[in-house]
Amino acid sequence: MGNWLLPESLADILPAEARRIEELRRELLDLYRTYGFELVAPPLVEYIDSLLSGTGSDLNLQTCKLVDQLSGRTLGVRADMTPQVTRIDSHLLNRAGVTRLCYCGTVLHARPTDLLSSRELLQIGAEIYGHAGIEADLEIIGLLLATVNVAGVRQPRLDICHPGVLRAILDADPQGAACAERVIARLREKDVPGLRELSETDCGLRADTVAALVALPTLYGGTEVLAEARDRLPALAGIRTALDALQRLVEALPDVTVSLDLADVGGYAYHSGIKFALYAEGWHSALVTGGRYDDVSHAFGRARPATGFSLDLRKLAAGLPPAEPARAIRAPWGQAPDLAGAVRALRGEGEIVIQALPGHEHDQEEFICDRELVHQNGDWVVTSI
Repeated sequence: MGNWLLPESLADILPAEARRIEELRRELLDLYRTYGFELVAPPLVEYIDSLLSGTGSDLNLQTCKLVDQLSGRTLGVRADMTPQVTRIDSHLLNRAGVTRLCYCGTVLHARPTDLLSSRELLQIGAEIYGHAGIEADLEIIGLLLATVNVAGVRQPRLDICHPGVLRAILDADPQGAACAERVIARLREKDVPGLRELSETDCGLRADTVAALVALPTLYGGTEVLAEARDRLPALAGIRTALDALQRLVEALPDVTVSLDLADVGGYAYHSGIKFALYAEGWHSALVTGGRYDDVSHAFGRARPATGFSLDLRKLAAGLPPAEPARAIRAPWGQAPDLAGAVRALRGEGEIVIQALPGHEHDQEEFICDRELVHQNGDWVVTSI
């Protein structure tokens, strides 16, 4: 086994792709700044109790753990930056009004989320804290759509749901809390026969509860799902509130292709309100995920409404057309002051200037040298090749 081999589901990023990822990172962070989002940079590792506060079991399973040699306490390598940004807002910045924060950094997953995913992600995202209304959700979704538009993603589809629907169904049944994990596992697999069995096993859910749960996997599709859900689901206040929130969101996004999936239980313990995922042709799974998570900041001693989104820049770049080589100017090697001055001036204008080392004049595979710096009539000038 060669010492150049990497662990499973990890990969190097080679020059052309690395350049495109970095260009996307810069362009997106500049975009977020125009919306008023401030950049933060939390550490790669934290004490595990802080890193996982309020996030549920899913993130715990994805987090790599190690022992701090200084304190003896358990550290976690972050698998998601959102809890860290929430800690910064609620515990360090401690602002009273609305705070907009953005971030970009590496995260590590203990296991890949699927066969085609990497364990190392370059996560970029944006969060709004301090406003509980739909206006914050709409701003976040607008920024999300601007993000994929900048990257060149065409015909995105926004898939939305609300965990309040399932919570209302379970809360109305005395056995709902005890059966929640089994219900979520079956809904995740869209296991309708398994859901029906919950009333017959020791779980003991009521028949009307099971009927509502069985209906959820079928409530998937366009905006007509909302009317169908009102007809088929119990007339519970929590369900009505969740469907009303989804209705307002859909009506506020008339130009966006929207689908609904009321059986989507991803991040059920984490999300407190509308959650969404963006899909597009060229990517095998959700390209962007996000939603409202008002309850996470409780763990840091200060309750703050929160909504946001994140995506993996590596995954985003991988679904785009292959990166084109950059165009550059070829220049001879030399230390003469006039040549050095000409090269410095061109680089100051943003040009890529490659001074070819002796014997390697045509080795620049990453670049297309379509121009050349040549000495003519006592001056250095750029000519086409």
